[in-house]
Amino acid sequence: MQGNGSAAIAEPRTLRLNDKDNVIVAVDPLPVGASVRGVTVTTRIPRGHKMATTKIAKGEPVLKFGQIIGFATEDILPGNHVHTHNCGFAAFDRDYAFCQDAKEEEILPPEARATFQGFRRANGKVGTRNYIGVISSVNCSATVARFIAEEVRRSGLLDEYPNIDGIIPLVHGTGCGIDYNGETFEILKRTTWGYACNPNMAGVVVVGLGCEGFQIARLMEAYGIKESDTFRTFTIQESGGTRKTVAAGVDAVRAMLPIAAKAQRETVPASELVVALQCGGSDGYSGITANVALGLAADILVKHGGTAVLAETPEIYGAEHLLTRRAATREVGEKLVEIIRWWEDYTSRNRMSMDNNPSPGNKAGGLTTILEKSLGAAAKGGSTTLKAVYRYAEPITEKGFVFMDSPGYDPVSVTGQVAGGCNIVCFTTGRGSAYGCKPSPSIKLATNSDVYHRMIDDMDINCGDILDGVPLEEKAKEIFEKILRVASGERSKSEQLGYGDAEYVPWQIGATM
Repeated sequence: MQGNGSAAIAEPRTLRLNDKDNVIVAVDPLPVGASVRGVTVTTRIPRGHKMATTKIAKGEPVLKFGQIIGFATEDILPGNHVHTHNCGFAAFDRDYAFCQDAKEEEILPPEARATFQGFRRANGKVGTRNYIGVISSVNCSATVARFIAEEVRRSGLLDEYPNIDGIIPLVHGTGCGIDYNGETFEILKRTTWGYACNPNMAGVVVVGLGCEGFQIARLMEAYGIKESDTFRTFTIQESGGTRKTVAAGVDAVRAMLPIAAKAQRETVPASELVVALQCGGSDGYSGITANVALGLAADILVKHGGTAVLAETPEIYGAEHLLTRRAATREVGEKLVEIIRWWEDYTSRNRMSMDNNPSPGNKAGGLTTILEKSLGAAAKGGSTTLKAVYRYAEPITEKGFVFMDSPGYDPVSVTGQVAGGCNIVCFTTGRGSAYGCKPSPSIKLATNSDVYHRMIDDMDINCGDILDGVPLEEKAKEIFEKILRVASGERSKSEQLGYGDAEYVPWQIGATM
């Protein structure tokens, strides 16, 4: 207490995340002149941003999480705000130390695993939702695919089948004018078929124009697919135009509905969960609260025999050495490094930089470079052994913690994960991303209490209270239990709002001709 009886002014809250760090993170705004950890604040530091605690000479590394997040572009003095004006990105060598930290996980025996209520499919996979999809093969058939879905919804056909979650038009902006024998075609092929056989889908209608490059017949031949009661195809040209194709598509869906409605939820182990780990609209708290808690929840899932899928390759750039150390085999680690090198070449060829990510919103939230963003984003992957690395939209077959190559752009990244088989999504955000997903429900985790309360209709879990003392382990348990409830049919906030029809965005790599 001060001599006049008034309460002493509390020092603003800050976090030093590692003893090696030469910056701290402002939990509360730091006003000029305040004394924080024995250092006088020289410039105002917004919440989530960084302040130097020692002098950092020009060219020296800036350290957060005990790792390099950038290099000083000018002399930085103690108490200075550390951000884009004085901290920049530069490439540096990283020690990949393949498999050094790999370990044997404790996997619970089947009788001890958590359970949820899911849809067991004929092929043994388990869904968390029961949808019918209408997928366009090309942008030219996108409108007809939407018309089919809209007509089914308008007609009231779904009212007779409460066990079916809905019908989804899955449309995109490509399918023609591409390299028909190259990577672009292969990715679209994997993505289309991956959605068609995702366990959250009970039936699918694929609609094409007829003359496009991405031929439905070629898709079916590649995967040995035949038409069935739950897989139908049409082209507008062969069907006789728009109206006739819509009518045929509606009839096909009408015939699928009673078949799809036969699926019933049953008790299944958590080992059947394949969870997509995502972050979007990140801020300076993401790598401290929500991402870390989600990583611990992913560890719990792995312990229960499930699968956690990290993605967004540009958002592990600069942190990939932490993952290669956890690789189950050198081959797994080297595959991840090979993908990193591909991205370096890809951005160079397109006259871009890996540091084009973070976005302006990320920077406003306190993130300065891609190195800093990546270190926080990689935390979503928890601490277990990296069992496999997959290309975009490849089928995920390995249990445990795995990685999938994808862009950092959220809808494109999640599309790849869902195509790979993810039946639920966990999505952290610090700025307030407006996102939802079909057919796999998305759980939104706010990194700070402000965005949670401001966007309460969009956010499922508040991880901002970690800054107020809620233990990370307690929050991880809350996330895991929420995953089980949503997997069992509880609606996430994005589902309640109706998100998911516009978030199917296959990755377009090559040139459009």
